[in-house]
Amino acid sequence: MQQDIARVTTTDGTGVAYASIGVGRPLVYVSGWLSHLQLSWELPEEREFLEGLAQGCRLVRYDRAGCGLSAPSTRSPSLASELDQLAAVVATLGPEPFDLVGTSMGALVAVAWTAAHPYTVRRLVLYGGWVSGADISPPSAREHLLALVESHWGLGSDVLTDIFAPDADAAMRTEFARYQRASSTAATARALLAMSYELDVADLLARVSTPTLVVHRAQDRAAPVEQAEALADGISGARLVVLPGRSHLPYAGDAHTLVTTIRRFLGLRTPSRGARTLTARQLEVAALVSQGCTNREIAARLGIDERSAEGHVERIRLRLGFRSRAQIAAWYAAHPDRSQAAK
Repeated sequence: MQQDIARVTTTDGTGVAYASIGVGRPLVYVSGWLSHLQLSWELPEEREFLEGLAQGCRLVRYDRAGCGLSAPSTRSPSLASELDQLAAVVATLGPEPFDLVGTSMGALVAVAWTAAHPYTVRRLVLYGGWVSGADISPPSAREHLLALVESHWGLGSDVLTDIFAPDADAAMRTEFARYQRASSTAATARALLAMSYELDVADLLARVSTPTLVVHRAQDRAAPVEQAEALADGISGARLVVLPGRSHLPYAGDAHTLVTTIRRFLGLRTPSRGARTLTARQLEVAALVSQGCTNREIAARLGIDERSAEGHVERIRLRLGFRSRAQIAAWYAAHPDRSQAAK
């Protein structure tokens, strides 16, 4: 799949970037805290998750103001500004109802949208969400994280990665920490994180009449599973599914089961896993592995440290389901189209 990126303008003049993937009935995806349409598409785990959702439908997602490819806003983050951005994206879809998925903080935005515009949403999915941000962690922990993000964005992103993706391997966690830092400034990250703690949709739940799935991981370290139970209890007829796992990020851990659960609720077929793809840097590493280079030689050729080279090789091995470097070399030699892409 390829994604098409376009832009819309909110009522206050902010340019918001959105991406479309696949063809069919629209499935609008409201992301969590930070996002970057391009970098997320280059992160193998997230791309595989998004492609799984997009099979047989049109997945539409966007970067909120100040994040990724979207312009910063002159307004402070708020639920009203979140709904304004979502409205600008939804206006591009046409009059037919769409499916709506909200993850993490995006789940609260999705609840608020559905409560206010019930006839626009065919089915609603809430993953990793909560009812009240004040209840997801103690005040002292919230204050510590906010201060850390504001004063030391590098360390703050590392700490949050440990919370969001404890099931991920070391290489993915390193890439995700960098991804967070590239998605926004420290000031924007801090403001959005503060908003996530302030949002509360308790008074809106009873107004949601759309068929709703609440799905959560049992040991989610960022949002306690009790919050998922509260969401499901507050929405009439909502179905609650609790999956095993600790990761808050939807594409960390067993993402395939999560995608399958969501698609079944939406009336879509179980997604095929398909052929796994590599990033451009992973293709470069695979090419050097096929030439018989050691990790040290790969590091010298690419200008990276040896540990990073080792991490890339391990990620390639896991991603392709291989056990050895020889299998990587054979795979690379058997795919001339991918070989050309790495040159």
